[in-house]
Amino acid sequence: MQEQIKCLIIEDEPLAAEVLSDYINDVPHLALMGICEDAIYASSFLKEQAVDLIFLDIHLPKLKGLDFLKTLIHPPKVILTTAYHQYALQAYEHNVVDYLLKPIDFERFLQAVQKVDVQNKKVDRVEETKNAQRPFRFFRVDKRNVKVFLDEIRYVESLKEYVRIHTTKDRLVTKFQIGELETELKDPNLIRIHRSFLVAKDKIEAYSTTTVEVNGQQIPIGRTYREGVIKILSNYTFD
Repeated sequence: MQEQIKCLIIEDEPLAAEVLSDYINDVPHLALMGICEDAIYASSFLKEQAVDLIFLDIHLPKLKGLDFLKTLIHPPKVILTTAYHQYALQAYEHNVVDYLLKPIDFERFLQAVQKVDVQNKKVDRVEETKNAQRPFRFFRVDKRNVKVFLDEIRYVESLKEYVRIHTTKDRLVTKFQIGELETELKDPNLIRIHRSFLVAKDKIEAYSTTTVEVNGQQIPIGRTYREGVIKILSNYTFD
């Protein structure tokens, strides 16, 4: 099933907004999240609600559509709607998906939406390729085998016969002794800093001779590991 695309209409003409709303509701994988009559209202809306696609009128009151685009740090995909063709070149400088001239017919609307679908599929394929190249392992967690990408591990904490794996997304407890896990993974990014802790070098935010800091958490450096840990970390340190 195709994932839904969350849409926002920014349009001050009620009839034009109604047409776009009807078109969106006629396409199963589009979901209308809201209609804003001006860019100021739209800015507030976007702070509260994430959207994937904006249908943006160029001629808006208070703040014009293209000026509004410049205020967005991480804009969603944008399809511009206007009655004026002379803004087309300027519009594409903003990397918009398409430029629809009013009155907009349904066939032309669908062509613009299909461009969004194509771009999304390209992004999905890139992500799939990147993920396929990332090392991972499956760990037994509550009768399930859970995938963990090694580059997402922050640190591993010993619980005697078990370990708690702290990742950028979750914390997982699995049956492993920490020494066995270290040997099994053979990941040069994971260093043993204590008999009870493995830490990812690239996730260390700060360190001293007695602790490292990972995600705001202070983790002790064991005395027997101290010399080796400081030697490793000093390779990345400017005094």
